Amino acid sequence: MSQTTIARYYEAFNQGDIDAMLATLHADFTHHVNEGAARLGKAAFADFCRHMSETYRETLTDMVIFASEDGTRGAAEFTVNGTYLKTDPGLPEARGQSYILPAGGFFTLKDGLITRVTTYYNLADWIRQVS
Repeated sequence: MSQTTIARYYEAFNQGDIDAMLATLHADFTHHVNEGAARLGKAAFADFCRHMSETYRETLTDMVIFASEDGTRGAAEFTVNGTYLKTDPGLPEARGQSYILPAGGFFTLKDGLITRVTTYYNLADWIRQVS
């Protein structure tokens, strides 16, 4: 079940379907980002997703999903193929630069829904690619 939920989450990401991503999340959801404070709740995550879709166009490929036997933990490894569309405050200026990054996500699930996702990628590598 957890592998299916995680797969649905990333399929929705690749389709740019924020509502479908939100449908995979538990009411008690927390998003731990690579850099910065955790976001609590689905509304904060939806705001983050809207900002990201305006600032970056990304497709995830080479997806491999892992899950614990009890369905409460999971992870995914993938490649981010992106374009930097709009300057994000505190980061280099956006000029339509392309980037490719290895990345991953770590999940906790309850009742078949995601309660936590922690995203990891190498920010210094991304900055080198878009600078």
